[in-house]
Amino acid sequence: MTASDQTTKTISLKDYGITHENIQYQLSPSQLQSITVENKMGTETANGTLAVHTGEFTGRSPMDRFIVEDTITKDKVWWGNINIPFSADTFDALHKKVIDYLNNKELFVRDCYACADPEYKLNIRVINEYPWSNMFAYNMFLRPTDNELENFTPEWTVINAPGFMADPSKDGTRQHNFAILNFTKKIALIGGTGYTGEIKKGIFSALNFILPVEKNTLPMHCSSNVGKDGDTAIFFGLSGTGKTTLSTDPNRELIGDDEHGWTSKNTVFNFEGGCYAKVINLSEEQEPEIYGAIKPGAILENVVLDDAKNVDFTNTSITQNTRVSYPIYHIDNIRRPSIGENVKNIFFLTADAFGVLPPISKLTPSQAAYHFISGYTAKVAGTEAGVVEPQPSFSACFGAPFMPLHPTEYADMLSKKMKESGVAVWLVNTGWTGGPYGIGTRMKLKYTRAMINAVLNGDLGLYSYDKYHIHSVFGVAQPRECPGVPTAVLSPRATWNNDQKYYTTAFKLTNAFRENFKKFESYASEEIRRGGPQRYGF
Repeated sequence: MTASDQTTKTISLKDYGITHENIQYQLSPSQLQSITVENKMGTETANGTLAVHTGEFTGRSPMDRFIVEDTITKDKVWWGNINIPFSADTFDALHKKVIDYLNNKELFVRDCYACADPEYKLNIRVINEYPWSNMFAYNMFLRPTDNELENFTPEWTVINAPGFMADPSKDGTRQHNFAILNFTKKIALIGGTGYTGEIKKGIFSALNFILPVEKNTLPMHCSSNVGKDGDTAIFFGLSGTGKTTLSTDPNRELIGDDEHGWTSKNTVFNFEGGCYAKVINLSEEQEPEIYGAIKPGAILENVVLDDAKNVDFTNTSITQNTRVSYPIYHIDNIRRPSIGENVKNIFFLTADAFGVLPPISKLTPSQAAYHFISGYTAKVAGTEAGVVEPQPSFSACFGAPFMPLHPTEYADMLSKKMKESGVAVWLVNTGWTGGPYGIGTRMKLKYTRAMINAVLNGDLGLYSYDKYHIHSVFGVAQPRECPGVPTAVLSPRATWNNDQKYYTTAFKLTNAFRENFKKFESYASEEIRRGGPQRYGF
């Protein structure tokens, strides 16, 4: 039995400057759900799952994420519009204001940890203003046993105050919301936003600094699973590219769906104890494992319910970023503990809305490094204000908003691990085929699954001229045949039925790649630079 099943444990927060005793410690998910519903902060769906609205913010706010500039971070962090510096004195003043605010609130506290590998375990204390935020922490972080809690000492603290609104003119923030990491005090301070993703991403960002700097371990924004023969697969990808969907496979054990470390021992471990999946257009037929995980204990965010309290997964009137969080044990086929060995395949997932990348292609080591640094996907019309046609979107290492170090440092670590392990790297387009967004169609999930399975089963085999074609624009090796996939689908050019339009669009995308890569050229080796598209546009 875990400590979460207990109801009598108490805790003092006086060391944090919180003097009152109105503290709910280590409550169970069912208790937190009941408090949420009783206080009209959420609703139970027809099957008993908690549904909440996160308020003004239904996603992260990257421009309001800061890192305190101090002796630990000053010369190591890649400062800029991703890692925005915040002064230590300003942090201290804002921290005190948040603590004063929380001194008047009932609080929900959870002790938990990150990193499934005991060698890398990071103890965390999460202090929440809202009960459902604390339930999210239960779902997403790893859960200590009663024995582990007896002598639990937190190394990092997450202080989460969604109702506190900063004053930018006095508090050093851009607007009233903020998420700030302080590596000296080991605090993630979050305020002005109810979006729960800020909680987990705060710790993820901290680990992205700690692991490579202190532990020689590569942190990765990826999902991962293990086959029956013990082979581990890694899936990199930005939101909406299929990272969670494709790694949740009934024939392979799930390690985790979002955040992992790759050690010098060639093992991969999950940072988390749960999954945080997008549910836009979710269906039981297409994604049965995720659909089945939505049950009491899970939290649905920003979904729309009908009169019978059933979820309408197609309704995006609140946001396209509808989500569910659930503890990983809601998935039947999971790895226990969440650690894999023998990494064999890496998949870079991209939702190419231009429809020009092959649905699957094999990358050379230099191409893998180039595409890892680039982190390409595309925005489609309607997802953001002002987006009326496909737009390329690049996020270094497939997770730039969470990477405190320069992207080439992570890329160098990945390249080294790839060479040491002999891993194969594949670029998978889960986006459009037969034309760009608005003309073509989204790649069928069954085809993408068939391609992934063909790699994992060894059906695509080693590269050879008769089995692969070198793409004339991107230079990647695309297979000529794949079990379960029509041959015509494997050639993006053939699906367009208009060579001139296809190549014009393809060259448009290659030019976007080159423009984006300019900021990395002075750091990247000649080998990495050669991994990009080699042909220029018309």
